[in-house]
Amino acid sequence: MLAESAVVEEMPVWLEVNGEPAVTWMCTPDQLEELATGWLHGEGYIESLDDLVKLRPCAPDLGFWAEVKPERVAAVKSENRRRVLASGCGAVSTFLADPHAVAHAPTRGEPPAPERLRVLFKELFGRGERYNETGGIHAAALTDDARLLFHAEDIGRHNAVDKVVGAAVIAREPIAGRGLLVTGRISAELAYKAARAGLAYVATPSVPSTLAVTIARRTGIVLVGRAVSGTPHVHRPDA
Repeated sequence: MLAESAVVEEMPVWLEVNGEPAVTWMCTPDQLEELATGWLHGEGYIESLDDLVKLRPCAPDLGFWAEVKPERVAAVKSENRRRVLASGCGAVSTFLADPHAVAHAPTRGEPPAPERLRVLFKELFGRGERYNETGGIHAAALTDDARLLFHAEDIGRHNAVDKVVGAAVIAREPIAGRGLLVTGRISAELAYKAARAGLAYVATPSVPSTLAVTIARRTGIVLVGRAVSGTPHVHRPDA
């Protein structure tokens, strides 16, 4: 007889922005205010909490109504974007600018030494309650290289990133120049989110995609693959 196995909770959560449907996530249903806030930040609807006029939950349907400043919505609609199906589990759809149209930016900062990154990842894995229970969840954390500032878990790695960025926005903590740790591969969408947030680097035990490297090099972000074991693979903007 097969033993009953642990499962990962997954639910759809929707978001409307100024009365229009914006996105539906397939996600782990916690830290949802952080998820919505981080997604709005990553898509350019808000730069800070001051741009978010209102975020109201619809508890029965697991959804949110967001009201942002009209000029922010106009700015998003004016950008050259297309609707794409992202590569990550849980990422139902997103708006992603053409990677080759992303503006160049200078290098934002360097990651810490490999030994320090391993220490930070050890702490990240240690906080992973759902990961330790199921082995089927992603985690992300913002760091100042001395400690983990915000941490989140989600069935989708993109969602986990939105949650930690959203937590920083809600706390009015600076994001630019920080580091991002993720447990899954670094996709183009994650690199794009990191660029919008002004992050210095993104590190993973896995590897980045080719499009992620293209975006990171254009936007001044350092990507670190294989950050936990062996020799890290470092992709610098000037490489």
